[in-house]
Amino acid sequence: MDALEAIFTRRSTRRMKPELPSKDLIEKVIEAGRAAPSGSNSQSTRLLVITRKDVLERLAALVQDAFAGMEDSEDLYVSLRHSISAAKKGGYVFHYGAPVLIVTANRKGYGNAMADSACALENMMIAANALDLGSCWINQLHWLDEDPSVRAFLETLGLAKDETVTGGLILGFAEGGAPSRTQLPRTGNPVTWIEDT
Repeated sequence: MDALEAIFTRRSTRRMKPELPSKDLIEKVIEAGRAAPSGSNSQSTRLLVITRKDVLERLAALVQDAFAGMEDSEDLYVSLRHSISAAKKGGYVFHYGAPVLIVTANRKGYGNAMADSACALENMMIAANALDLGSCWINQLHWLDEDPSVRAFLETLGLAKDETVTGGLILGFAEGGAPSRTQLPRTGNPVTWIEDT
């Protein structure tokens, strides 16, 4: 699969087999993230790679508790409102039970923290597609970066006190075999050309 095909056929996968991909496959995805561009070549995006089932379960429980304790408001992002609603119903697993969760973090106060991490996440999703793995961007830990319980647990896993959680990615084998690669029509992301005529 060439680079453009990997980009245009990448789709989010939320239903994955419990089977853990080989460490070799996971490392290829991670290295793609580490190869992403960064502001002034800072290379400061941290990747926490979680494959331990007990850690994923504990984190899911902490996230559910945090969201269940939040008040819903029409001012919030739609996906954040969905997380709050799902957590209040119980049984909410923010990482969809995927066998791999990669958390991205960067320095607090660093102006390119989100952009650098977004580049790493996108590289990893494209690499996952090229390797026949499913992946999906996960924002819940970013939204809960200042929640005391979630934050304290992430620090036990290696998150530094001077870092902020910028995003996450789930990874695994798609439940139906290969990931869905049906291209979606693009109706948003408008383009304006400024050119000589």
